[in-house]
Amino acid sequence: MSLTATLRTATSGLNAAQAALRTVSDNIANVNTPGYVRKAVVQESLVVNGAGMGVKINGVERITDQYLQLASLTAASDASRWSAVSQYIDNAQSLFGNPASDGFFFNRLDKIFAAFATAADDPSSTLLRSQALANVEDFLTEADRINSQIVALTDTVETRAAAAVERANQLLDQISVLNADIKRASLLGADASGSENIQSQLLDELSGLMNIRIAQRNGGGVDVRSAEGVLLAGDQPAKLTYVTSDSTPSYITARAGGSTNDQPIEIVSGELRGLMELRDVELPKMYDQLGEFVSKAVDRLNAAHNAAAAYPPLSTFSGRNTGLDLPTAVSGFTGTTTLAVVSATGVLQRSIAIDFTAGTISVDGGAGAAFTPATFLAGLNTALGGAGSANFTNGALTLNATAPNGLAIDEGTSQKAGRAFSHFFGLNDLIKADGFSNYATGLTGASPHGFTTGDPISFRLSYPDGRPIRDVTISVPAGGTMNDLLNALNNSSTGVGLYGAFSLDANGVLSFSGSSPLNATLSVNSDNTSRGAGGPSISQLFGLGVIERSARAGRFDVNSALQSDPTKMSMGKLDLTAAVGQIAVRPGDGQGARDIAVTGEVGTLFQAAGSLGQVTMTLSRYASEFSGGIGRAAAAAETRKASAESVAREATNRRQSVEGVNLDEELVNLTTYQQAFAASARMIQATSELFDVLVNMV
Repeated sequence: MSLTATLRTATSGLNAAQAALRTVSDNIANVNTPGYVRKAVVQESLVVNGAGMGVKINGVERITDQYLQLASLTAASDASRWSAVSQYIDNAQSLFGNPASDGFFFNRLDKIFAAFATAADDPSSTLLRSQALANVEDFLTEADRINSQIVALTDTVETRAAAAVERANQLLDQISVLNADIKRASLLGADASGSENIQSQLLDELSGLMNIRIAQRNGGGVDVRSAEGVLLAGDQPAKLTYVTSDSTPSYITARAGGSTNDQPIEIVSGELRGLMELRDVELPKMYDQLGEFVSKAVDRLNAAHNAAAAYPPLSTFSGRNTGLDLPTAVSGFTGTTTLAVVSATGVLQRSIAIDFTAGTISVDGGAGAAFTPATFLAGLNTALGGAGSANFTNGALTLNATAPNGLAIDEGTSQKAGRAFSHFFGLNDLIKADGFSNYATGLTGASPHGFTTGDPISFRLSYPDGRPIRDVTISVPAGGTMNDLLNALNNSSTGVGLYGAFSLDANGVLSFSGSSPLNATLSVNSDNTSRGAGGPSISQLFGLGVIERSARAGRFDVNSALQSDPTKMSMGKLDLTAAVGQIAVRPGDGQGARDIAVTGEVGTLFQAAGSLGQVTMTLSRYASEFSGGIGRAAAAAETRKASAESVAREATNRRQSVEGVNLDEELVNLTTYQQAFAASARMIQATSELFDVLVNMV
């Protein structure tokens, strides 16, 4: 080997040692820098014509493990998802109060029952009546507060999700810019590890927001894709958009760089998945179940109050808006009920027995006059004669007694959709609702649907994660029955039939169920239908869509007539054994109040809501199940959070064991490269001395 070749070989070794020392120095300097990945010089033997000519530097590489990086990103994404879910479920749980305190929401129902039990012992006490009403009002006010704050939580979650999408867009933009920097450095043979470290930190942050797939690019950098393979960052960033409305599930679209199309993408983990799951699933389940619980509690209290009688008797019974026409509302009733006209002192003036099974109305025990649903109002007015009147307007039945008399009702065995006659029409409700809250309409397949022909209702069918499948607009069919309406809704070409089906249960509850394999969910885009002139829409009458369900628990208030005058509360019972001229309603009778006090132990049919399917149980049992379900949901979310965070920590630790700087290892490398540098320098010095000897010889 010539001296020149020896000098070049030694010089290459010196340069390699210098580069390695520079790399070790950088590693040691960044030992405490978050996100820093240690570097190493890539070198190989320099061979010319088969002979070794020293060493060459092929660049500086980051020491990474793609498997551990992927595991770390996946674990961090899951941890972020459950952290968000746990945080807001815990916030929602706290709204109900501490189960060990008197202020616990579900304890307020027991206070109502206790107050009516006390009032039953002294029904003439205005103070006890007022206290009972105050407890009812307290329960309803607290239900409204909790419901409003749960709905407000969904708004907070939505704001946070929008901010997360905006941050994801910033990260995708920065990742794409760094791709260009890394590629440029790679082409020039420069050290791109600084840009790669920054890009790695951005990827870590992005994975906390949403699930991503990462692939290394030829020439350096990464391609970032969604779960289904949509390119989110490469040469250009995609633009993410958070799509949401008040009535439909939220989802995220991606518009690839240079494209004009927005494509919905699947978000399966990360903070965004947790936030969207909270907004569209977990929090709606909570306020839907709260609405079911409160509405059935109200329903039971109203049932008992409608079956009771007031002293002095009320001169007017003002019913609620059933959303139905009177013939349809009366159709389907069975059993008997008794309407009594009594004097101001409770003396029976007229007794009107209505037998829905036989279709007759009789007065004072006389022969029954036949009626049909279409002639019911006329038949009732005939039976009342000059003692009173009945009218039906805007879906509500109203009964009046001719002064100075009043009215009393015994529900008897009358029944429709789980409610007796007065209860179904809300003639003597303790609690009034602003809108529709009980979706057991009593309609059957043969009932006239009553909606205006041609009126449109628009549904959105979505995947379980919120991504839209399609929008369907259905017009009310010309056919007049509920079966005709169901057929139009479930039509496979113009309705929702390809994705699921609407069904009407025995109580007239309309519901949708998605079919496999898509298991689609349904929401209401818009509803311009109307049942008769000024009547409810399909979604209002049957409680379809989140707008209807989210407001349900806050629609109740104590009957204003009772608030202004507690003596109008029905605390007694109508005595059916009394003949005309005898006392049928007595002062001091507390049997009606006693019936209200035990409504918590009456079996009630609850529709599927929240974590519970359709069940029949008492109010007290349902309250326990509901409160326990909230606690279990919060505990489960916390457990998943802890588990995901534990996995994320382990994955991060293993990744850092490979990527992180080990000072002991770096000090060994430092000594090695120092010795290599010294050896190469000594070789250069020896070669220089040989050159001097040769020159002197010449």
